[in-house]
Amino acid sequence: MTERKPRKDAARNRAAVLAAADALFVRRESPEDVTMADVAAAAGVGKGTLFRAFGDRTGLIKALYAARMEPIEQAVETGPPPLGPGTPPAQRVPAVLDALLCFKLDNRPLALALEASGGDSPYGASHYERWHALLRTMLERVPGLTDGDFAAHALLAAVRADLVEHLAGREDVPRERMRARLADFAARVLGTTWAGA
Repeated sequence: MTERKPRKDAARNRAAVLAAADALFVRRESPEDVTMADVAAAAGVGKGTLFRAFGDRTGLIKALYAARMEPIEQAVETGPPPLGPGTPPAQRVPAVLDALLCFKLDNRPLALALEASGGDSPYGASHYERWHALLRTMLERVPGLTDGDFAAHALLAAVRADLVEHLAGREDVPRERMRARLADFAARVLGTTWAGA
């Protein structure tokens, strides 16, 4: 039996909802200020349509985050260096971390909303587990690094949305300085020398 394709109006509604949610997360002061009712009204759909398509607010946030993250994930999975799989870990790990940092800087309200929706612990969320597994695998190939699992957690902590928000929002640390500090931190963990040093 062939898989049914979504109806055109369902696909159109989904695109409208994601675009409306995207705009609301950009405009609102706090991610908590974006409600399902707001998104439904901005998209011109009923709340029932919204809940059928995404389940709940967390499902909507995850779908929007995944749509925005897709180009980075594609680059990491199949792209060329420095993000792609053919890159040595000493170059790939800092490139992946930089891509995650830049993504979170560019999508601060959405990243905060996603990481806040992780329940009791963000470390069990599927998006966290995916990045942790990728980094751990790369780090386990670095000579002299004895605990890739812990190192992956430590490196991901440096790009958590709440830390990015604190540094960029409250402390007003410029983007390039944050990127340089992260590159230096990654180089120290990897036991390499950062090119910007």
